[in-house]
Amino acid sequence: MRNPIKFIQEVKQEAFKITWPTWKETLQGALMVFAMAVVMSLFFLLLDQVLKFFLEFLLKVSI
Repeated sequence: MRNPIKFIQEVKQEAFKITWPTWKETLQGALMVFAMAVVMSLFFLLLDQVLKFFLEFLLKVSI
C-alpha cells in the first residue's frame, strides 16, 4: 500500500487539473438534453399510436 499522505497529495494535484464547464456550456448541454427528451417522447408517442392502430386492425380482422 502506498503512503496515505502521498496519495492525498496526488489527489489534490489531480483535483486542481479539473476544468469545470462554463455557465453557457452547462446551459447548452441542459437545453440539448431537454430537446432530445422532447423529440424522443414525440417519436415514441407516434410509434405507440401506429402500433396501436395496427394491433386494433389485426384484432378486428381476426374476430
